[in-house]
Amino acid sequence: MNEPCETAEAVYWEMTMLVSISIFFIVYILMVTEKLDRVVAAMLGVAVLLLLRAMPYETALESIDLDVIFLLVGMMTVVDILAQTGLFEWVAIYIAQRAWGNPLIILVGLLAATAVLSAFLDNVTTVVLIAPVTILITQILELRTTPFLILEALFSNIGGTATLVGDPPNILIGSRGGLSFNAFLLNLAPIVILCALAVFVGILLSQRNTLKTTGALRARIMKAHPAKAILDPWRLKRGLTVFFVILVGFSASRFLNVQPGIIALSGALFMIVYTKSSLRASMEKVEWETILFLMGLFMLVGALEHNGLFREIARHLFGLTQGHLFATSMAVLWASALLSAFFGNIPVVIAMIPLVHSLIDSMQGQMNLHQSPDLLNAYVAYPLWWSLALGACLGGNGTIFGAAANVVIIQIARRNGYKITFKDFLRYSVPVTVLTLLLSSVYIYFRYFIFSPL
Repeated sequence: MNEPCETAEAVYWEMTMLVSISIFFIVYILMVTEKLDRVVAAMLGVAVLLLLRAMPYETALESIDLDVIFLLVGMMTVVDILAQTGLFEWVAIYIAQRAWGNPLIILVGLLAATAVLSAFLDNVTTVVLIAPVTILITQILELRTTPFLILEALFSNIGGTATLVGDPPNILIGSRGGLSFNAFLLNLAPIVILCALAVFVGILLSQRNTLKTTGALRARIMKAHPAKAILDPWRLKRGLTVFFVILVGFSASRFLNVQPGIIALSGALFMIVYTKSSLRASMEKVEWETILFLMGLFMLVGALEHNGLFREIARHLFGLTQGHLFATSMAVLWASALLSAFFGNIPVVIAMIPLVHSLIDSMQGQMNLHQSPDLLNAYVAYPLWWSLALGACLGGNGTIFGAAANVVIIQIARRNGYKITFKDFLRYSVPVTVLTLLLSSVYIYFRYFIFSPL
């Protein structure tokens, strides 16, 4: 009696999935080819999805990660207030002088700082803070700005992979997998350091002959007085005090059970009051195009998630591995990386977590590890969880749309007059992504399988 109803429901589900996939790829092509403004393309795609009822309106709203939105609005406001004091000019001159005006040393220093900051702040906050300094340094030394910004986005994702709090996918994995901060640090920091060093070597080899400035510009920067860049010492002191409190709040957010976005937004509003800044002027400096673009992307990918695309892809992939643990780990790593590059790593991780849980449960029975939780973690759960974390975070480097930090850096560049195309980003992102994933594959094999007694 129920078969016709079930068949009709299945057909409807397949149709909505097909519609959501088609609209997503049409929007994606429009954005990649730049036939239409990215924000307009994303929002039009969402409108068509809702009009065709491929996704309920409530689901569309729920798919927007408000923590990321609040974090961006808050930190953009904070950065604008601090920028008015001349702080970033001071930092830019200071860094350039400490590197003797050498562009290669400056690039390596900025990338190292980006990776370290991203491990303890989130990567979106890091690029919002680092980008203004980078733009100023490259303008002073008359260097190409776009390679610096693209590489900083990539390093923010690499550095954020190392800890529980560095990247949103890790927060999700840690929460739903019962993994501690120390577990992330001990298991992921070694491979993140190795990946960063390997990419540094590649940068030194590829950029050593292209990153050059004139002796006159280097001499001029060495004669500059950083202190003269500070325009408003009173506002700077107050702004830095609030900024320090915000950073402390980020560090303690997990213990306080308060989302970083709420801390950033609250801190920004308090900074406006404490520094006697204009709310209207601060709001005008927020990258609203970036905010709308991210909201559109969240909803477009939310439709794919709602219609079960990620679950279907993952189910078929895991079916091919037939219970072989190393093959399954590699499937998790590379599938999550590929999906994250095109659809964004947050929804991919949300879809993959239940599948990883089911794999752990099935392998627990298959290997008879019911009475050995430590062995289960060490030899079954860890390889799968860390494969997912590495795949999602490092795979987010694959394209402009793979991680929120990539989108933010592109929009910041655009607002400052620098155009970074999809092709420009791929020129740097593809080699970095492939290299880091290959290193991660070797790391997973040697650390969790070569010496495993199972």
